[in-house]
Amino acid sequence: MRIGPYQLRSNLIVAPMAGVTDRPFRQLCKQMGAGMAVSEMVASNSLLWGSAKTRRRADHEGEVDPIAVQIAGADPRMMAEAARYNVDHGAQIIDINMGCPAKKVCNVMAGSALLKDEPLVGRILDAVVGAVGVPVTLKIRTGWDKANKNALAVAKIAENAGVQALAVHGRTRACGFSGNAEYDTIAAVKAAAGIPVIANGDITTPQQAQHVLRHTRADAVMIGRAAQGRPWIFREIQHYFDTGRLPPPPEVAEIRRVLIAHLHDLYAFYGEITGVRVARKHISWYTKGLAGSAAFRHAMNQMQTADEQLAAIGVFFEELAARGQRLAYGDEPEALAA
Repeated sequence: MRIGPYQLRSNLIVAPMAGVTDRPFRQLCKQMGAGMAVSEMVASNSLLWGSAKTRRRADHEGEVDPIAVQIAGADPRMMAEAARYNVDHGAQIIDINMGCPAKKVCNVMAGSALLKDEPLVGRILDAVVGAVGVPVTLKIRTGWDKANKNALAVAKIAENAGVQALAVHGRTRACGFSGNAEYDTIAAVKAAAGIPVIANGDITTPQQAQHVLRHTRADAVMIGRAAQGRPWIFREIQHYFDTGRLPPPPEVAEIRRVLIAHLHDLYAFYGEITGVRVARKHISWYTKGLAGSAAFRHAMNQMQTADEQLAAIGVFFEELAARGQRLAYGDEPEALAA
């Protein structure tokens, strides 16, 4: 898949996730086979650009190309300014958020709330595309609710504005993350669109990724929650695409190595105090399903220093080795299908 001048190394893309897709996570997923990773959304309000949070989100040092930054807002002029700001700070692709279902975002008419106002969608896209010389992409949902699905109309507006790729989450705003994603709307968008289309929603296994690509004929798949604590999902999917076979599950020893390296990156990126807090959720995701992990995660939430976290992880994984637990998901590759 190609976005403007950027030929992606794979058609597997990391979804933007608030509080998750920071630079350490994006870099890790790219190392594991993702062709692109989109940043956490950056607010279009310039009053927030000086905050530590926004500065971190604009920090792309050492990140593998292409660097894709998502911006959010509802005012065309402010969105254009935000796009220019992020390009000046290293963004090579600007992604526009019209898919977030969170109330705090929709209540200010941003995110998926914009799908209710197609003329405003057009004005925002025209403003952002006209403001920067890099590719602009867009993420949407299938509509506001099941009675008001307008992904096809928005896709046409986007294409006419010069947007160069469109990601579609297979739920409406009203659905949030409940129920099952539906892919028929994504297939209809792909059939009508003249730009690359990325399918998103409920892609948790290599088999599901292949099914979604075949059903929708999309150019790529976007993976979000399934990569939390499992960044090797991109490697697994690519192996399945290439061979038709599921790869062996990761060994527990590899999980330990990846987790510890990820934690060191978090501590360095955020500083120890914030890094320890951010690390807790990642540790929980990495260890989910491993023997004894419930008690371990509870104890981890009480720890206040990086040294405490790393020491506890060492003990936990040594105990797993002593029990003979070698593979993450069981003894057979087919366990990935669960």
